[in-house]
Amino acid sequence: MKGLDTLDWVVITGYFIVLLGVAWWVIRQKQKDTEDYFLAGRNIGWFVVGASIFASNIGSEHVVGLAGNGAGDKMPLLIYELHAWLVLMLGWVFLPFYARSGVFTMPEFLEKRFDARSRWVLSIVSLIAYILTKVSVTIYAGGVVVSALLGIPFWIGAVATVVLTGLYTVLGGMRAVVYTETIQAIVLVLGAGILTFLGLDAVGGWGELKETVGADYFNMWRPNSDPDYPWLPLFITSTVVGIWYWCTDQVIVQRVLTAKNIKEGRRGSIFGALLKLMPVFLFLIPGVIALGLKMQGKLDWDSPDQAFPVLMSNLMPSGMRGLVAAGLLAALMSSLASVFNSCSTLFTLDIYKKLKPEKPEEELVRTGRIATFFVVGLGLLWIPIITTLSDGLYEYLQNVQAYISPPIAAVFLLGIFYKRINANGAIATLIGGFIIGFSKLTLEILKSSFAEGSFLFMLADINWLVFGAYFFAMCIAIAIGVSMFYPAPSQRQLAGLTFGTVTEKQKAENKNSYTIWDIIASVGVVLIVIYIMVSFSTLSL
Repeated sequence: MKGLDTLDWVVITGYFIVLLGVAWWVIRQKQKDTEDYFLAGRNIGWFVVGASIFASNIGSEHVVGLAGNGAGDKMPLLIYELHAWLVLMLGWVFLPFYARSGVFTMPEFLEKRFDARSRWVLSIVSLIAYILTKVSVTIYAGGVVVSALLGIPFWIGAVATVVLTGLYTVLGGMRAVVYTETIQAIVLVLGAGILTFLGLDAVGGWGELKETVGADYFNMWRPNSDPDYPWLPLFITSTVVGIWYWCTDQVIVQRVLTAKNIKEGRRGSIFGALLKLMPVFLFLIPGVIALGLKMQGKLDWDSPDQAFPVLMSNLMPSGMRGLVAAGLLAALMSSLASVFNSCSTLFTLDIYKKLKPEKPEEELVRTGRIATFFVVGLGLLWIPIITTLSDGLYEYLQNVQAYISPPIAAVFLLGIFYKRINANGAIATLIGGFIIGFSKLTLEILKSSFAEGSFLFMLADINWLVFGAYFFAMCIAIAIGVSMFYPAPSQRQLAGLTFGTVTEKQKAENKNSYTIWDIIASVGVVLIVIYIMVSFSTLSL
């Protein structure tokens, strides 16, 4: 890899000056209460909401891991990047219920729909899930990126980035997060877009790239007999994970809850869905380009996860290399900032405030800041485990999420669509699902210690996509089965929280919150998703 030169450092320094300037401007505006600190006063417009959704999703683990998929023959995992239609589901299906209920957090919504037990369980499970996935993976990927770009040891790079990001997140709250994320999204898209263009030029164009790696390489659909990525379990499990991540997860939903109203929140989700289509071209294709250049003898790297940094350092001219480096750092910082703020929101409002309801608003804001540091520390401790589970960073992330998401997705989907589901059904699904998912994850970590052919080895060896699909069906069955043994919830408790209990007035208000242009834009996103799914198959290539 080529190192950064003086002009690159000037660009990176300029980027950080702008970023910290915006953060400082926000920090100077005192956070008066929890709504201001955790939801930016619910006063954000659609453009910032959409950019924040995109920047929260695209972390350095995405950039490094998705390009690694492109370079490492893992094209089926592309399906996780085609979840733009699920971002639309957030705005069209889930947001009206969240906004009407006036909640700050997803566990708080479950308490309104079911009872306090569900809120407690989801709060704890969510915090554990963030440490296992978002915090540790983002810090790990950030350490890889920073050490590769700046030529410093991994742990120094990881910890330095965490400290810098944590500083403005702790001081500025949600408002600092969403405004800095908007800048970071612009820098990331611009830098990665230029790299894709230069990469295609270096490899000899799209036709030459297909000829070099082989047309079959681009096929994302493999037969159900495939041991790694059978297409039907892949589609089902990725959709379940997508519903959990895009429609019920605190990190993403908190972005639309900052919007001025449902109209701005929905438009933010539509804009976020449009941006979500970009990673295929900005990160996955550069990974394939890096593989093509390696096969042509023009580039060299050892691990697929190194594909993006090596491609960037070798192809980009002076100055532009600094811009892409700034984009990678932006991706890392935006993801970390999002998770830090959401973790502190969950801990403060769903755990601490429930235990000490008499605490004033200023005390709650201070508690949220302190909680951030503990989450970061636990994330750092989990990093060594990541390499045990998977040889690819992106696959590790989807792997763990397949074990966490089914019970949560099942409870939220049934909670909104099926009014017969009650509190006992929800709590049985959340607790039972968490035990089943964590048991499978533990077996996978300990797999090498089991005798081959033994029962435990066979359980540990079940394909994670196949397990995820059956696991979701099991969670649906638990929720419905247990609910049937107990009385149905009262109409008063369900008012406005399920499709079956929405009043005519609420329906009219929702109808007035969108126009024909919102519908056209949403249909356009769905058509693009279908086009990409068809394009990345052996039929067209």
